[in-house]
Amino acid sequence: MKNFFKSIYLNNRFFLVLIINVVLFVFGHFFPIFYLIGKITLISLIVLIFTDFILLYNNDSNIIQANRITPDKLSNGDVNFIKIFIKSNYTYPIYIKIIDEIPPQFQVRDFLIKDVLKSGHEKIFQYELNPYQRGEYSFGSLNIYCSTLLNFIGRRFIFDTNKVVPVYPSFIQMRKFELMAISNRLTDSGLKKIRRISNNKEFEQIREYVFGDDYRTINWKATARQNHFMVNQYQDEKSQQVVSLVDMGRTMKMPFEGMSLLDYAINTSLVISNIAILKYDKAGLFTFSKNIHSVVPPSRRNNQMMNIMEVLYNQSTNYLETNYELLYTSVKYKLNQRSLLLLYTNFETLNSLNRQIKFFRQLAKSHLLVVIFFQNTEIQSVLNSFPKSTEEIYIKTIAEKTNYDKKLIVKELKKYGIHTILTEPKNLTVNTINKYLELKAIGLI
Repeated sequence: MKNFFKSIYLNNRFFLVLIINVVLFVFGHFFPIFYLIGKITLISLIVLIFTDFILLYNNDSNIIQANRITPDKLSNGDVNFIKIFIKSNYTYPIYIKIIDEIPPQFQVRDFLIKDVLKSGHEKIFQYELNPYQRGEYSFGSLNIYCSTLLNFIGRRFIFDTNKVVPVYPSFIQMRKFELMAISNRLTDSGLKKIRRISNNKEFEQIREYVFGDDYRTINWKATARQNHFMVNQYQDEKSQQVVSLVDMGRTMKMPFEGMSLLDYAINTSLVISNIAILKYDKAGLFTFSKNIHSVVPPSRRNNQMMNIMEVLYNQSTNYLETNYELLYTSVKYKLNQRSLLLLYTNFETLNSLNRQIKFFRQLAKSHLLVVIFFQNTEIQSVLNSFPKSTEEIYIKTIAEKTNYDKKLIVKELKKYGIHTILTEPKNLTVNTINKYLELKAIGLI
């Protein structure tokens, strides 16, 4: 009985007619004709409400069928589509209002879909969600409010209460670049087309000469035996190790456009690991801050991407200073083969880099190190502004100093032969893949 009364809702039309009725009774105190009209209106309202009630409730609880259709997991930083299926078994058209209790992380409190559903018809409604944090997202109830064409009262139906959906690193972005890599269309997404100039090759087979082949690859012994030109065919060396080193210290908690630097780095680590495996290299992962949080040894096994995704899903910053000495020690003992190390971190000043540069130099002796850090896009508006007061001049000077320090950091790292990527957070994935393809093209890995 309690649930029955909770399902009854009074619509705006009921209150509008009730207000009109009250006004008629007030005027009826002075003019009897209005009192008579008020009595007729009140009786009509009671009859209409009773009729509306019978139309809505003279059916079983399955008169409306609905459910929320969500993916098994959501992709962080991407547009995800949520669908709502609804079917009416009423024998007449009804008004419907859909209120879905979206997870509190989105802070959406005005979700509402209105429509008219004909007798026996079904519809699928779709809306978008763009999460900016990894973790579990809990949907509340899917509320369907139904009203007849009289629209005096509504009946509430509740479906799909407390459904939990996890948000993983950006697998949508990973699949996008995966398809481009398979079809050799990476340049369609702004990636550079880089000509391979190295001789870092492995012998594959001997085949007949085709016009345009490099004459330096002619195999003269095979040519003499076959009495026509034969050439050696080579393939790129494979099974190089590509390891993402993700800093989870306090500097990576800085937010840009809704996402933290850590989440940008995690999304890119997932993408570059998948690209590396598609390019026949081995992908691995280190996450660290004051301690080493997790290690996924480089591999090309079938379940390697799943292992990397599960590890990245559970990572979070701990607001502590990063221990690069411990990182160097761990890499030294866990990676015996020369590897490409993609270090995702952030430095705001040259002094902060100078405290760690000795560990980077040690890493660069045994491996190919690429230090990836971020431009502060929030200060671009300040840099492009024209100051009009002393305070604005001071603020712009600080912004220019911060921007200049980033360039000095790049210069300092290059002085020791360490590759760098200074990028805006939104361009991190494209710039990282560009660097990986460039290093492969010149034969450094």
